[in-house]
Amino acid sequence: MLVQQILNSKPIAETLTVTPSATVAQAAALMAQKRIGAVVISADGLTPEGVFSERDIVRELAKIGSGCMDHPVRDYMTREVVTCTRETSARELLEQMTQGRFRHMPVVEDGKMVGLVSIGDVVKAQLTELEMEKGALESMIKGY
Repeated sequence: MLVQQILNSKPIAETLTVTPSATVAQAAALMAQKRIGAVVISADGLTPEGVFSERDIVRELAKIGSGCMDHPVRDYMTREVVTCTRETSARELLEQMTQGRFRHMPVVEDGKMVGLVSIGDVVKAQLTELEMEKGALESMIKGY
């Protein structure tokens, strides 16, 4: 399975971004409203400059308290963004996410972001694929 197939299976293809100057509170409100675990940080909405996740918020709350909510996300975002392409396999994606200990990866083509996949998206797509394979094998065994 390829990343493109995972993107196609997502109900909403929109990738939510916030600018580097957005506050932690603004990013948190957007994540809560959209029920997502991370946003991509991008000044132009196309080029990923960082990723900001729930984990980043929790880490900073533990370090400095609620005062972090007024700081810009650029202060706390993950700057070394690992990306993939539409042609990346789900297996490669899972390996990178597991090895890097992160759960969200922007999909980039020609330097521009075309989507975002989460580890949950990958697991859901693989479970769907396994269920289809199971059904096909059962049909073959039963002679349908």
